[in-house]
Amino acid sequence: MSETSEKTASGKKGVVVAGGGQAGFQVAASLRLGGYGGPLTIVAQEPRLPYQRPPLSKTYIKTDAAFDSLLLKPESFYEKNAISVQAGEAVAAIDRRAGAVRLTNGENLAYDHLVLAVGASNRVLPIPGHALAGVHQLRTAEEAERLRAGLAGSARVVIVGGGFIGLEVAAALRALEKRVTVVEAADRLMGRTVSRQVSGFFLAEHRRMGIEIRLGSAVAAVLGEDRVRAVRLADGEELPADLVLIAAGVTPNDRLAAEAGLATDNGILVDHHMATADPQIFAIGDCAAFHSPFADRIVRLESVQNAVDQAKLVAERIIAGDAAGAIPPYRAVPWFWSDQGPFKLQIVGLTAGADHVEMASLGEAGKLVAYCFKGERLLGIETVNRPGEHMLGRRLLAEDLVVARAEVAREGFDLKAHVAALKRQG
Repeated sequence: MSETSEKTASGKKGVVVAGGGQAGFQVAASLRLGGYGGPLTIVAQEPRLPYQRPPLSKTYIKTDAAFDSLLLKPESFYEKNAISVQAGEAVAAIDRRAGAVRLTNGENLAYDHLVLAVGASNRVLPIPGHALAGVHQLRTAEEAERLRAGLAGSARVVIVGGGFIGLEVAAALRALEKRVTVVEAADRLMGRTVSRQVSGFFLAEHRRMGIEIRLGSAVAAVLGEDRVRAVRLADGEELPADLVLIAAGVTPNDRLAAEAGLATDNGILVDHHMATADPQIFAIGDCAAFHSPFADRIVRLESVQNAVDQAKLVAERIIAGDAAGAIPPYRAVPWFWSDQGPFKLQIVGLTAGADHVEMASLGEAGKLVAYCFKGERLLGIETVNRPGEHMLGRRLLAEDLVVARAEVAREGFDLKAHVAALKRQG
């Protein structure tokens, strides 16, 4: 790299944040809130200020909401807090020895600390026709706006992928009276995320909404000349389509870190303070792979909660400086949500790997609570339209409160009373 920017009068080169999503925004905001006084720059690849992504697959695509409604903070916030946002640029390379990054426009920025909040990218399926007009992906506001514009002349929609995004969009478009078909290669919906019991509940409810669900179906090609007209399945069947959304998951953006010699494994590997092998460089959010005590393994989580909590920890770590060793390791309870039509799915803990699921008998249509165990250990709780149990579950895991399988299976088990009893005993 060529000569980099000089230190400020305070002697600090400051913090450079690579990524303008939820994690990047939060670490910058938390640094200023915590009293950090050095230079602070967010390098945001999209030509927009940081904004919320969750509404993109729900309200944003089915309404004429303005982009400003998504903003995490208005432009005045960044001006007031002396946070420089270089929108429409990205970090192209890291020079660890010099303590500097090179941007895509050729500019070099020196740093005392670099925070990689570079997120993830949509997985592109290597199928013929995926680049035809009318074939969409959904991760950015620009992609959501293109999808929204394409809906005007589209009656038949095929969604490839039965995960959170695919099902959220399916429910949103069905509310617009579109004919929606979801094609999922696995044998159930949300297979990597929820229990079979909860998966089965959503399969039935989406079909009740009028959404066609094809399980165990692989896509062989997207058909059309200039524009999509159909999706061909591996068995040869063709599904007519005016618009196609490919929602086949994401892959972490860890190449930048790998090229800089940092360890990666389905994400950028970090320690219990979100630091990479280079103590001046951190990774947070969708791109970070870390050891979770709730799974007892290395995980990479894609959630607003994870991005926010990791960002706050890194800000605290940077501000603490030499005293950072006294900061407790990252142990935020993971939780997630997905709004699919009238159903709010909330998950606390990491329930993948559960070998026993105990369903609470609620006697209420459209509501459920699933307790997910591995042996006798409660991994997490999945709920639908039961926010009270979700919040109690977060408390259970955060405070290491014990609930036995036998207790949950007991007729009339009351989670609220159980938690209260444990607190009295403790």
